[in-house]
Parts: sequence; C-alpha cells; structure tokens
Amino acid sequence: MTTTRRTFAALAAGAALSAAVPAGTARAAGDRRRGHLLAGDDFRHGLRKWAVELEAGGTVTAGRGVLEIDVPAGATVWFRQRLSGPYTLEYTATPVAEGGANDRVSDLNNFWNATDVRSPHDLFATRRGGALAEYDLLRTYYVGYGANGNTTTRLRRYVGEAGVRPLIHDYTEPLLVPGAPHHVRIVSDGSAVRWWNNGRLVFHHDDPEPYTAGHFAFRTTWSHFRVSDFRVRRLPSRTR
Repeated sequence: MTTTRRTFAALAAGAALSAAVPAGTARAAGDRRRGHLLAGDDFRHGLRKWAVELEAGGTVTAGRGVLEIDVPAGATVWFRQRLSGPYTLEYTATPVAEGGANDRVSDLNNFWNATDVRSPHDLFATRRGGALAEYDLLRTYYVGYGANGNTTTRLRRYVGEAGVRPLIHDYTEPLLVPGAPHHVRIVSDGSAVRWWNNGRLVFHHDDPEPYTAGHFAFRTTWSHFRVSDFRVRRLPSRTR
C-alpha cells in the first residue's frame, strides 16, 4: 500500500473511531476512576522486576528513577509479574536523540497479556534471544509505535503461530517525537483493548476472544529510550 493510501486509510479509520467512540465516552471508559495499585516500579532498585532479552547486546539499566534501554538491535524487557485484567498500565518513555550510536528514535513497542504457546503457564520457561521472529509463538497484543525509517504505527494480535502476526490497525501517524516524553496508557478491560499516547486514543479494538492475562514488555530495536513512572492499577467495576 502506498503512503498516500495508508494515510487515507488512517484518516478514515480515525474518523470512524471518532464517530463510534466519542472522546468523552472513550476517556471515561478507559479511566472510570483510579483503581488500587497492582504493580509498579520506581526504577531505583535495579532490574530485579524485569527480564531482559537482547539480540545483539547493548545496555539495559534501572536506577535513579529511570529504566534506560540503549541497544543496537532487538531488545525485549519483560515485567516479571503476570498481570490480569481489568487493569490500566501507564508509563512515560522518552526517545533519546543526543548523538549516541543508538539514538535513532524508532520503535517504542509493547507486548501485553502475553503468553508463550511453548510454555503457557510460565513465560520464562522458554528461552528467547531478542530477535523479533522469536516472538511469533506468543499469544499477545503488540503495538509498534514508529518513527524515522519505521513509518507506521501498528496494532497486532499475535496468535501463537510462526510467521503469523495478524494486523488490526496500520497508521502512518502518530509517530514518535525525538526528545519528547510520551505518556502511554494501556487499558485491558475484557474485550476492550485500548492504547493511548499523551492523552490521545491511538488504538481501540473490541476483541471477541480477548487475551485478558499475561505479561507486559517494552520492545524496541536499534533505539535508545528512557522510561519512568511505570504503574499498573486495577480498573474498578463499572457502575451497574
């Protein structure tokens, strides 16, 4: 698909979403009210809450309130605690553009509610090395938020089959802004799957067979990010 056609498709999808989900309704459904804290990390005590999978080295560190991911190839940083919905997950990520070798500003990606079909009861019982193809056997949601040479922002629903990464949405914008904080909010609420950036609802998907539990990860490739303020909260039940 050409860039013009993708842009038109993104605008059409956005218009349809706006019509189907008014901004106030979507925000209320995503937020309701703040629930109790399920999990989080202030990034002051190292990587004890995280598991790192690197394709070709690089550095992943946590300290002084920041998770820093500075890698020359694929990297997946898993939160060790398994999460189950309904919940809302939030963090702030800043793509670093300071002239470093990996300061490419690309690929702020996430897996969430992930399980591995090879070891469905223990994600970490299966060894993975950080290359993207090694994650095909996950059952998970995946957002790839792009920039630079990666000119698309996509939502996928992996189904646990090699070479199969079903695409739900494919947009040519929004894309990352170098050096700017991106506040991400993910809502896992039964069949409702939502991904927000800086207050904007980027993806909304109603899944008839939802993934409602599993693991979250930061995913990137040849990039440099600083992440802070990682929190997961329970979504309270809707008022009947």
